Amino acid sequence: MSGDRPSPLVIERILRDRQGIWQQIVAEGDLNALTGRMLASSAVALACYGAVLGAFHSPLMALTSALKLPLLFLVTLAICLPTLYLFNLVFGARLSVRQSLALVMVAITVTSMLAVAFAPISLFFLITAPDYGFFKLLNVAILTLSALVGLRFLTGGMQVLNDHGLLAPATSNAPAQADAPAAVTVPAAVPAGAVPAVVSAGSAGAAGAVAEPVAVPAGAAAGSTANGAAPDATTAAPAQVPAQWSGQPAGASYPPGMMPPGYPAAQRPFATPPVRRGEPTQRPASMTLLYIWILLFGFVGTQLAWTLRPFFGDPDKDFSLFRSIDGNFYAEILRTIANL
Repeated sequence: MSGDRPSPLVIERILRDRQGIWQQIVAEGDLNALTGRMLASSAVALACYGAVLGAFHSPLMALTSALKLPLLFLVTLAICLPTLYLFNLVFGARLSVRQSLALVMVAITVTSMLAVAFAPISLFFLITAPDYGFFKLLNVAILTLSALVGLRFLTGGMQVLNDHGLLAPATSNAPAQADAPAAVTVPAAVPAGAVPAVVSAGSAGAAGAVAEPVAVPAGAAAGSTANGAAPDATTAAPAQVPAQWSGQPAGASYPPGMMPPGYPAAQRPFATPPVRRGEPTQRPASMTLLYIWILLFGFVGTQLAWTLRPFFGDPDKDFSLFRSIDGNFYAEILRTIANL
C-alpha cells in the first residue's frame, strides 16, 4: 500500500509503509491532509488513554484527563517545533515548516497509538490492583516506552531526509576543472641501445597505458645529427649500454617505476590510484542537534505535565482541575518509588 488512504487509521500506513511516508514528506506531497489525519488520530488516541488514567479517581477526572492529555502533547509540540525548525535553518538544512511538522507528528502519532494499545493493560491493573502509587508508575512507564518508540521513528525519518540531502547545505553544481596532464620531456641525448621513450599522459592511446622501454638501433642513433649534417666520424657511440639502472636491484634491467613490455596493466600497482571503500560519512550537524532537541522536548513535556496535573487523581483528595506548582516531576517519581 503505497498511496495515502483517506482513512483515520493513518497509523496503519505509518507502520506498514513507512518508506512511503518518508518519500511523501521528502516530496512534500499532500502534507496538509497527512498531517491533519495524524493530528486527529493522535488526539482521539490520547483522549482514550487519558480517560483510563483519570478513571482511577472519578468519572469527572476521567473527562478532564481525556482533554488534558492531548493538550499536553500539542502544546509541547507548539513550544518545541520552532526550535527544531530554526536549528535546521542555522546549520543549512532545507527542511520546510510543513516537513518538520509532519516528521514530529509521525512520532506523536506512533506514541499515542502505542499508548492506547496499552490501555487495556492499564485498565486491567486498575480493576485488579487499585494501588495509586503502582498505577501511577505503571502508566508513566507505558508513556515513556511509547515515547521512545515514537522518537525512534522521528530519528529514522530524519535519517531518510539526510540521505536525500535535505539536511546538508546546498552545494554548487559547477564541475571542477580537471588539471591538464603534464608532459614529461624526453632527454635530448638518447644513448644507443634500449632506452625508455616517455610520452605525455594525455597522448596515451588507452586508459591505464604506461610508458614502456623502446629499443633504438645503434646505427640510427649514431647516424642522425642535427639539421641533416653529416655525422662526425670522430663521434663514436657508446661501446655498451649499462644493463642495470641506478636504484634498481641486482638483475633488474628497467628503470625505477617501469615494467617490461607485455606486463598486464591490471597488475601494475601504479596504473590506477587505490580506491578507498567503507569510509564512514560525516554525520551532519542537524542530526546531532536532533538528539539535543529530543532531550529538550522531553524536559518541556515532563514539566508541562507537572503543570497540568492531576491526570490520575489521588483518591484521598477531592477533585481539582489543576494543582499548585510545587516540586517537579522527577522528584515526585522518586518519592513514589520510595513509598512503594
